[in-house]
Amino acid sequence: MIKTTNIEPVFQPQRIIGYARVSAGEETNDTQLDELRLAGCGRIYQEHRADASRSMPVLSTLLKDLIHGDVLVVASLDRLARSLADLLGVLEDLKDRGIHFRSLADPIDTSTEQGMFALQVLGSIARMERTLASERTKSGMNAAKARGRRAGNPGLRERRPEALRAVSAARERAYLNELVASAQTWLPTVKRLRPDHSWQDIVRILTRRGHSWTVERLRRAVHRMVREKLADPELLKRSPRRPPEHDLMRLVACVAIADPSLSLRDIAAQLDEMQEPPPGGGRKWQSSAVRDLLDEARRFGLIRS
Repeated sequence: MIKTTNIEPVFQPQRIIGYARVSAGEETNDTQLDELRLAGCGRIYQEHRADASRSMPVLSTLLKDLIHGDVLVVASLDRLARSLADLLGVLEDLKDRGIHFRSLADPIDTSTEQGMFALQVLGSIARMERTLASERTKSGMNAAKARGRRAGNPGLRERRPEALRAVSAARERAYLNELVASAQTWLPTVKRLRPDHSWQDIVRILTRRGHSWTVERLRRAVHRMVREKLADPELLKRSPRRPPEHDLMRLVACVAIADPSLSLRDIAAQLDEMQEPPPGGGRKWQSSAVRDLLDEARRFGLIRS
């Protein structure tokens, strides 16, 4: 159940929305709520988790509800994500959607040049961490090899069944944890578009937003989320078959539904970046062509007005 605190805004030109989360071992959000109220938040979403689960359903709902121009505020960065990689994924998605982010305890405010610089520094640190981890692994393997030791698990080398089962279970847990941690950056888009739109079109939208999904990987991820009861089985229904001449109409509708804040000109620009040839020839998409295809999509029921 989502618990929100409503506060009357005073002459605020944009929505300032707060997010507070209780960590394992904590009891209340009182301190976070006080800080967010002082920061001018007109609404505060509260995440109450009594365990160390990585699932954050209130955050997922909040990220879905945010619109272009909103400002998301947290007391500190660790309230929003549990790892630097997760944090950067969420912030990149917010940036693509035109949503600002502010952390009260950190120098992160994406509406300012200084805040954007701090975000770039975080990205550099994340890349450096991955490089150092890779170098440490290689150094350890080389040192073991120099001592005559073989790298890896002896049980796996000998193909022991219990070792193989343990590794398989660990990989499945890691895969699920990764899906749950990143779900807020891709699952809301899937929910908005499935099953009315094909997996191929959804992958194109996610790719445009910086993700690296393939159709098979995305379908596997959604199947797993459904199996864990973290997503609706309706997402897996077969999308309706449509004649090839409707492909452009379906794609334009897909772009519009994925981000309702886009103008006709914005949609045209995205289609140009996707290198999708405009109807009737020409080098660039025009707003009028986008409007005509959206009207057609409404007639076919792809977009519900």
